[in-house]
Amino acid sequence: MAQKFYWEAVKEALREEMLRDPRVFLLGEDIGVYGGAYGATRGLFEEFGPERVRDTAISEAAITGAAVGAAMAGMRPVAEIMYVDFMTIAMDQFANQAAKNRYMFGGKTTVPMVLRSEGGAGRCIAAQHSQSLETWFCHAPGCFVVAPATPADAKGLLKTCIRDENPILFLEHKMLYGEKGEVPDGEFTIPLGVANVTRKGTQCTIVSYSRMANRSLEAAKKMAEKDGIDCEVIDLRCLQPLDIDCVLDSVRKTGKVVLVSEAYRNANIMCEVAMRINEHAFDYLDAPMQRVCGADTPIPMSPTLEDEVIPTAEKICKAVRNLVNHKV
Repeated sequence: MAQKFYWEAVKEALREEMLRDPRVFLLGEDIGVYGGAYGATRGLFEEFGPERVRDTAISEAAITGAAVGAAMAGMRPVAEIMYVDFMTIAMDQFANQAAKNRYMFGGKTTVPMVLRSEGGAGRCIAAQHSQSLETWFCHAPGCFVVAPATPADAKGLLKTCIRDENPILFLEHKMLYGEKGEVPDGEFTIPLGVANVTRKGTQCTIVSYSRMANRSLEAAKKMAEKDGIDCEVIDLRCLQPLDIDCVLDSVRKTGKVVLVSEAYRNANIMCEVAMRINEHAFDYLDAPMQRVCGADTPIPMSPTLEDEVIPTAEKICKAVRNLVNHKV
């Protein structure tokens, strides 16, 4: 398997699906001549032309609304919203029009669209360009939410999303574009709603997704080396649909859980994961579940303050150690 950057894996998925299916086209701000804010559409304008790689005005509502209409008319649009923070402007188009469409028309229509967006902190671009808003969309029935952590998952899941019949929010963490990893050669896809156990362990389960899945794995390796603590790490990959069975199987084995998310702590998607664990595996818990989440504050621009308000490997390690040392 070749080593590829995350952005290259995204571009490869887009290109392969555009070659496979003439109904697939791209639209969004600066995705054409410029090649995308993070390079994920670089070269596609030159290869496929302005009809299939469409630069748009700076209007998130227009981009999303156009994608909804195109999908209803039989196309397979892949729209890009440059930062997930700006999805707030397109909430009606996505959460009301796209997500509810099949239900409201009694299953006679589908909206096979993908909305790519970049989320998360790490670039010191402050409160309106650094958020993790995935939980908002998990609350809207009728749409899927996908957040891959590795180049291989980015490619395999994006190809699956483009072929799916439902509206999907595909979240790419902006700090992952420069990450490299093995990507399988040739045609491959990854099914939606299937989590990935990235490290086997017996003493504690760490559940996360996106960039924090990588930080959780980093923390688990550190604790294995320094503390002799054996953690199992689960990368959810998809937040809607959620592979809760994978999480429950692990919890029944380890008896301890740390839930990690970069999103704001209040009403975080990990609250839902924790409740489902409580409902289905409470008797297996040996200690109260722990959360390591973003602080309930706007993301600061200062690098030092930004690090302070989001999870780090050290914060994850601290939560795990507290759990493992917990006395019943």
